[in-house]
Amino acid sequence: MLAYIVRRLLYAIPILLGVNLITFALFFVVNSPDDMARMQLGVKRVTPQAIERWKAERGYDKPLVWNAAATGLSKATDTIFFDKSLKMFAFDFGRAEDGRDIALEIRTRMGPSLAIALPTFVLGLIVTVSFSLLLVFFRATYLDVTGVVLCVVAMSVSGLFYIIGGQFLVSKIWHLVPISGYTSGLDAARFVALPVAIGVVSGIGSSARFYRTLFLDEINRDYVRTARAKGLSELAVLFRHVLKNGMIPILTGVVVVIPLLFMGALLTESFFGVPGLGSYTIDAINSQDFAVVRAMVFIGSVLYILGLLLTDISYTLVDPRVSLS
Repeated sequence: MLAYIVRRLLYAIPILLGVNLITFALFFVVNSPDDMARMQLGVKRVTPQAIERWKAERGYDKPLVWNAAATGLSKATDTIFFDKSLKMFAFDFGRAEDGRDIALEIRTRMGPSLAIALPTFVLGLIVTVSFSLLLVFFRATYLDVTGVVLCVVAMSVSGLFYIIGGQFLVSKIWHLVPISGYTSGLDAARFVALPVAIGVVSGIGSSARFYRTLFLDEINRDYVRTARAKGLSELAVLFRHVLKNGMIPILTGVVVVIPLLFMGALLTESFFGVPGLGSYTIDAINSQDFAVVRAMVFIGSVLYILGLLLTDISYTLVDPRVSLS
């Protein structure tokens, strides 16, 4: 197991380097530092002196990948690629365009993001698995057909509808929770209750329909018929056999999402005014803060690779027949 984890972590290094190279090319080759300066200063009536001053203040006046004028290791280290891209492997993200430390902002905003993402993830998984098992238990009945129709309808509705409709109905009409904002401590529950509920409801349709298909595939297998022949009840078969064996494909989509919970929900945090990583990314895109966007892309890549590793490891916990070698 340890050798497998080490090998997968070593495989992640070239993947992250590739992501870094692609991100660097998008930000500094396709979109040159001169273009960044013009977008920040204004496209019209920008003098070359102002552009050079903007680049010097932010370290964009260096060569891209190779500094021929430098000596020794400085030829490679005194470059934009090393300063803005390779340093991210040490989680040195530098400063945003407004001068604030990006790493400090990420640590500060991680709490509000997790306050929404973790309850949404846990409650959503419990609700969708339970609902799909209910449909399987009453398969080929009116309840099953109605549930599938509701899932299809829920899948067809945009997530913005749930957010705007929930804010209008629950906050503006019923006045049950604040319409937006965030605070720390136990009082934060009032502000995250509605985003969590909307996150759970909006994800039921696609997830429950997918899980139902997996469980229906398992319930027709030979081992299930054998369990019934031994006298086990339908509930025992469903929870002791079908659920356990159906969890492997579910883990493929679930475990890989866990690290990405730290990234926050872009739309939810923006609409509800939650100062998390999702709204931080949206604000950086709107203000064309390339340093923040690069940092969030890198963190997302790292977390996704960790999620894939956790997925492979979780297979052995659910099904001992799966071996990591």
